[in-house]
Amino acid sequence: MVVAHEEQQLGDDARAEDARARAARTKRTRTRAALIAAADSAFSARGWAASRMEDIAAEAGVSPATAYNHFPTKHVLIGVVFGPLVATLLVQADRDIARQRPVVDALSDQIDALARLSYYHRGLTAAFTAAVLEYTVRTEHSPDPPGDLDPRVSVPLLDPLLRLIRHGQQTGQLRPDPTAEEISSSIVSLLLLRSLNHKDELPETTATLLKTLLFRTMTPAG
Repeated sequence: MVVAHEEQQLGDDARAEDARARAARTKRTRTRAALIAAADSAFSARGWAASRMEDIAAEAGVSPATAYNHFPTKHVLIGVVFGPLVATLLVQADRDIARQRPVVDALSDQIDALARLSYYHRGLTAAFTAAVLEYTVRTEHSPDPPGDLDPRVSVPLLDPLLRLIRHGQQTGQLRPDPTAEEISSSIVSLLLLRSLNHKDELPETTATLLKTLLFRTMTPAG
């Protein structure tokens, strides 16, 4: 009977510990979601410089220490907020490559999507651009390889264009020069700069500019 009681007690303790662990995970998940939502609102409305981690924590209903426990820097936080907007573009690029879709058509759709993203999330895009510029200035260069604190790590904004351009060059649909890295970086840099200097520019106008630069540079003559 003593052994059975001890086994029962051990089972009860294990279940209680498991319940506490589940509750802690649930609380952590909810806190993270609240911080992301508060940051999205703050960055979109107030911009990068005016959005402090302390204010975001207060809006999420947590302490600054808790906010920093989830996100060690504001640069990391904006990357987590902005990153999901890019995920679908990367999926579409990989799908287009797998289906052997004409690369010019795929790139045209990607640029249209990037321009719409920048326009409909222009406050957040401008904040992300400012974060990248500040991080680059602070580190004096673009780290290679990039570190975990670089907001571009969680926002692979270049990758969809980069993969499509590389594919186009490998299949002869695009010129081999400039490199995929150079032209995709130029396109994205121009997009981000316009998010700062031309916030209300219609996405069709932005897309036309970007596509003109890309296709005049990369489309084979004739």
